[in-house]
Amino acid sequence: MPTYAYQGRSRLNGQVSGELVAASREELTRILRKQGILMTSAQRKMLQIHLSLLSKVRGGDLSIFTRQFATMINAGLPIMQCLQTLQEQTTKEHFRKIIGQVADSVQGGKTLAEALAKHPKVFTSLYVHLVEAGELGGMLDGILLRLAGYLEKADSLKRKIRGAMVYPALISLVAIGGTVFMLTTIVPTFAKLFGDFGGTLPLPTRVVLAASALLQSYFLPLIGLVSALVVALRFIYRTKAGRFKIDKLLLRLPVFGNLLRKSAISRFSRTLGTLLSSGVAILDSLSITAKTAGNAVIQEAVNKSRQRISEGQTISEPLKESGVFPPMVTQMVAIGERTGQLDSMLTKIADFYDEQVDAAVAALTSVLEPIIVVFMGVIIGGILVAMYLPMFDLISVIK
Repeated sequence: MPTYAYQGRSRLNGQVSGELVAASREELTRILRKQGILMTSAQRKMLQIHLSLLSKVRGGDLSIFTRQFATMINAGLPIMQCLQTLQEQTTKEHFRKIIGQVADSVQGGKTLAEALAKHPKVFTSLYVHLVEAGELGGMLDGILLRLAGYLEKADSLKRKIRGAMVYPALISLVAIGGTVFMLTTIVPTFAKLFGDFGGTLPLPTRVVLAASALLQSYFLPLIGLVSALVVALRFIYRTKAGRFKIDKLLLRLPVFGNLLRKSAISRFSRTLGTLLSSGVAILDSLSITAKTAGNAVIQEAVNKSRQRISEGQTISEPLKESGVFPPMVTQMVAIGERTGQLDSMLTKIADFYDEQVDAAVAALTSVLEPIIVVFMGVIIGGILVAMYLPMFDLISVIK
């Protein structure tokens, strides 16, 4: 019999959830009713896992939800009515269910922050802490508006980085695919022809024929080797030391490193600035910023800053020691600390580096496009020339 994950309400315990084995939903309803529980939702466990793998709340959906929530709160609507309206308006089934579960938790006596914290894959610690600060300070609408702006800018930054990576990845994939096609389909035809001629072939031709024979004989093992390397790299990246070394190496890459550095600084500055301007304590703000840094080198620098702050020192010095942050950033952070305007200074840094990311994306595209075209020309053109060299030798012999 299938296992169901259910949620319901009990007169004694309020909101309850759990798992039960039952032949059908009707039987599950009867079993829970005998236990004094009114079932509100239930899913077969395998289906629930399947949906969680396929369904994901995107940044754009979350920012729209947050802005609409802020508008309704500002209009004076109760939180429950806001959540129910948002649930009805949401088109994504997975997100609609999550909003419904948040509404049930709030109706069961939880605060909005506590209800959101039950869904960490959708509402991050940054989101939850800002909502908590808004509830405590009585300015939930303003906090939600600020949070919506942050989410929109963060989503825009992510799309820019992704767009910069997609183009060279697609072109490289086409180049590799074309090369493999030529080595496995066209070159073997020439190999048979050259075998009938006899004699010694030119060195470039022998190299291409050897590469073709190697690829044909060991194609599957090579695919397995590449897959094993990718899996090993992902495993190493999951370790603390491995992730730090890889992230540090990525920041040092000639072209991509500059883009990754600027996007990381922008994310750090906007996250910390948003948290501080919303009234979140600086130690908590630094802890959340470290978790959402997206780069182990930045995360370590932020954690060191948090430790220094707890010891009564400044933030700027550990950022400077990390070697990731340019002097302009550390100097502006230091000025913000001295003047008591660190949040506004961080926002200015984030806005500046957002523009720098735009410029870096444009520069990356302009630099990579000719490099990739030349690479494709050299590889594919080199193969063709190597195949025609024996033909030229043959023609000279016939003459």
